[in-house]
Amino acid sequence: MNRWMDRACRVLEAVIAAMLALMVVLVFGNVVLRYGFNSGITVSEEVSRWLFIWMTFLGAIVALREHGHLGVDMVVQRLPALGKKICLALGHMVMLYIVWLLFQGSLAQARINWDVTAPTTGASMAIVYSAGLVFAVCAALILAIDLYKLLSGQIADEDLVMVQESEEAVQLQQILGSSAQAPAGSAPSGHGGAKP
Repeated sequence: MNRWMDRACRVLEAVIAAMLALMVVLVFGNVVLRYGFNSGITVSEEVSRWLFIWMTFLGAIVALREHGHLGVDMVVQRLPALGKKICLALGHMVMLYIVWLLFQGSLAQARINWDVTAPTTGASMAIVYSAGLVFAVCAALILAIDLYKLLSGQIADEDLVMVQESEEAVQLQQILGSSAQAPAGSAPSGHGGAKP
């Protein structure tokens, strides 16, 4: 299941990159056409806005899978393992409830706006609200799997805090993790391996 989810996240990352590239082309192309040739791409603003909404929700799925969301872990870090497990389980149950509310709201909005069309593209406005549906389903799956792993004892004690308090801590952990994976016999860069 983990490999499948990791592959799905890699696909999502590629989709997000493609959306960003398309958004840049649309906006930049529209600016060049407007100021250089006194014309423009009529759907540029609308499609770019929709792409931005979808990128945000898809990026949130990837961040949730990688436990990359920021959070305050000052108190939880000081708890014993059992306290951390209880906090993690409660947090996941609350998040599952919130995702359920998001699913209900997004579904209701998608139904309401199904026949409403966007002014320039003429596409259904339900496309915008379906981003919330996709996020809610994927997030619920990720949270349910994490909760199952916690309850079945598959999560190590050092992994019980699944948020980072700052972006700097995330970057430091990535640096330390990559340096720990370097071969033991290799010399650090910049020293050339020679002793002074």
